[in-house]
Amino acid sequence: MRNVLLKVLGVVICLLCMSWEVVAEGIVKGKIVDMETRQALVGATVYVEGVSAGTVTDTTGYFELKLKKTGEVVLRFRNVGYTELKKKVVVGDKTIHLGIIEMEPEVIGLSDVVVTGSLAIDRKTPVALSVITASDIENKLSTQEFPEILKATPSVYATKEGGAFGDGRINLRGFETENIAVMVNGVPVNEMEWGGIYWSNWSGLADVTRMIQVQRGLGASKVSVPSVGGSINIVTNSTNAKSGASVAYSVGNDGYNKVAFSASTGLSEKGWAMSILGSRTWGDGYIQGTDFVAYSYFINISKRLGDNHELSLTALGAPQWHNQRNRNDKMSVEAWKELNDTKYNPSYGFSTWMEKKVRKVSAYNKYHKPQISLNHLWQINEKSSLSNVFYVSLGRGGGYGGRGNKAHKNDWYGTYGGKPTTKFRNADGTFNYTGIYELNAASVTGSEMIMAMSKNEHNWYGLISTYTTKLGQYFDVYGGIDLRYYKGKHYNEIVDLYGGKYFIDDSRMNVKYKADDYLWQNEELKKGDIVYRNYDGYMMQEGFFAQGEYNRDALSVFVAGSLSNITYWRKDHFYYSKADAKSDKENFLGYTIKGGANYNLTENHNVFANIGYFSRAPYMQGGVFLQQDVSNETNPDAVNEKVFTFELGYGFRSVWLDANVNLYRTSWMDKTLANFFEKNGERVRVNLTGLDALHQGIELDFELRPLKDLKITGMFSIGDWYWNGDGKGYAYNSSGQPVDKNGQPVSEIGGKDHAQNIVKLDDVRVGNSAQTTFALGGQYQFLKGLHVGVNYSYFARNYAKFTPSLAYDLGAEKAFESPWRMPSYGVLDANISYRFPVGKLFGVMISGNLNNVLDKEYIADAEDGKDHDEASAKVFYGFGRTFSLRLKITF
Repeated sequence: MRNVLLKVLGVVICLLCMSWEVVAEGIVKGKIVDMETRQALVGATVYVEGVSAGTVTDTTGYFELKLKKTGEVVLRFRNVGYTELKKKVVVGDKTIHLGIIEMEPEVIGLSDVVVTGSLAIDRKTPVALSVITASDIENKLSTQEFPEILKATPSVYATKEGGAFGDGRINLRGFETENIAVMVNGVPVNEMEWGGIYWSNWSGLADVTRMIQVQRGLGASKVSVPSVGGSINIVTNSTNAKSGASVAYSVGNDGYNKVAFSASTGLSEKGWAMSILGSRTWGDGYIQGTDFVAYSYFINISKRLGDNHELSLTALGAPQWHNQRNRNDKMSVEAWKELNDTKYNPSYGFSTWMEKKVRKVSAYNKYHKPQISLNHLWQINEKSSLSNVFYVSLGRGGGYGGRGNKAHKNDWYGTYGGKPTTKFRNADGTFNYTGIYELNAASVTGSEMIMAMSKNEHNWYGLISTYTTKLGQYFDVYGGIDLRYYKGKHYNEIVDLYGGKYFIDDSRMNVKYKADDYLWQNEELKKGDIVYRNYDGYMMQEGFFAQGEYNRDALSVFVAGSLSNITYWRKDHFYYSKADAKSDKENFLGYTIKGGANYNLTENHNVFANIGYFSRAPYMQGGVFLQQDVSNETNPDAVNEKVFTFELGYGFRSVWLDANVNLYRTSWMDKTLANFFEKNGERVRVNLTGLDALHQGIELDFELRPLKDLKITGMFSIGDWYWNGDGKGYAYNSSGQPVDKNGQPVSEIGGKDHAQNIVKLDDVRVGNSAQTTFALGGQYQFLKGLHVGVNYSYFARNYAKFTPSLAYDLGAEKAFESPWRMPSYGVLDANISYRFPVGKLFGVMISGNLNNVLDKEYIADAEDGKDHDEASAKVFYGFGRTFSLRLKITF
């Protein structure tokens, strides 16, 4: 039996490796892609001029046209929004492989033009690249978090974390979100003060995304400050040159609903065009008490100005509110087993005060962060062009943060020590909000526990300007500026006194500058008053980048460099007098040097390599200011972080198989990190500097098309990521006062009692991301327009999130080798869609998704504990089985 199986396997391998030209006679095959983005075009038509025979491309852009006619014929390629293309071919008795056929977009709107500078081109740009198409998003995303569409990408780990709407996270090659450059149409959107992403602010992007490019490692983005792990460039729709519209409605588990519409005017005779989109999404949430309402909008207005100038104005945003399960409410595995409910939310409950039953959740977020950009392209001559994008981001909103006096400051925490807190806990496990009302009613000094809204508002302005020219026949030169100015306003405003008449803020006791100290410190605060913090954070960046490319025949080579000067400062309105409110300015000069080459060995094979070194500023929050919420004190040890990286890659392209193999090694030196740990009931903050890490690994991905209507995709990646070297740092309490390693206050920063402890981290595994990932998927068209897909994703060697501060109080002692290794798991997802026309005016799509088909129970997120094992770790479980259904009509 074993020999028979081996023989069958051998035959299958031979069939996959042999030329497919012998399959049939009079057949023309190929793949149609967007000329600029290399995105596969789905539903493009291919037919012979003067003959009725024709076909359309499948979901991967491939087509197979069978012809009875022999000799020379003219093939016509058409797709909505693209310029028609004609090709002459000679049809004989063998299959003709046309390879990649590029169609030029027929769109108005410069997002494409500006983005091109940040997009990688297959078989030219020497980077590790993955592309997610609009079709992938439409078929697979469903009710998942936006980053989860990338979970089948090599070296990506994405989860829902707390599980509320928009609270997902993503890691790339072991690097956290703050070290991944996320861009929308080439414009950076990472938070300016700490570098991360709140995905709830960008949830509406799923409706307008034309494609996502994931560039792992150095990437091709032309900005002055590079990322460490890679970049995610989200390319939105452009204004279509042809008119059209669509409406859609979706339903799903736990009360999920979504309505959406889009419309395009088409191009007018005077060169104007406009596209708009809007949606509303709402539901109860999978996790207990996490209901939400979210909107999204997108508008693009474009205008051609003569033959050499184009303008495009784009505005997009996603205003939303959602109740949450706090990210800090992870619990031990034992506690979850006792509850027997992975949907449990320790912040959820009711109040029945004054005979009114009111639903309450102490974890709540409301935010709107629109991005508006004005793009301009000047085609100076046939060799040179200048593109500019001026953008504005205006963020407004915040989230709940419970406050209390000294006796109750920790009572708002839903969990403590890996279990639900018991002080304000009902018998059914819900949070006892009625108990807070009763506590405040009995108090003779006002409310002892209140709710404040932690408000974060920002104004962010930027300009990216790029000049491109051609020197001779083979050299292309790019140069530009990347300017940014940011002001973030941060304060906590009382929103609920919970039955009390006023609140006295203990944090004011740390303020010593008021002439009437006693009166100010003991002021009876009401709803709308500010507590705990009130400061502005500022950031200014001036950057320059330049790149030279040599492109000749099969060889592409580039060399690039950048300089950036970043300045941070803060202005405190709470803890300092007006004269001392403004901190000193901290300047960091950074630079980048990188280069690479791609060589196409044949039409099928290519190899590439890249190498780079850069020095970049630490982030303002957690790197430069020691306790940014409450203090102007800066980190005396803050220095630029240094990164050295190189990569080798191989690619194979054919009509039936695309495959890539990449090897990478990234050394990260002088990393700055801020974290918290609990010590003797006190939440201690540690600012660590001088941390080193090494991230290296191998990645493989492929797309196999053995049959016309069948596509098989897969990937495998294995990483070797670990901390390398010793860190050092100081500790501070929640009020910004220096403390020793036991959490006890000391007299001064850096004083004899304020030791700068060493943290030993040699060979300790990097956590919070699976170091081994595997995915296998398939999609098959059973009937014309009917597609069924399945996708299996597997994650292993996933270590709990390790906080180096856990080792801070160990001094120079190294007590462990790695964080807790979480159990491996795999999840199966399925989707089905059916597209069909209704007459000549309408197109209909009906689709459905079933995620986690087998209802697998698994740990998706974990935080390492003091003993680095399962018993001391705190975790969140992933979602069980979920579903959604969707109807979309286009006309």
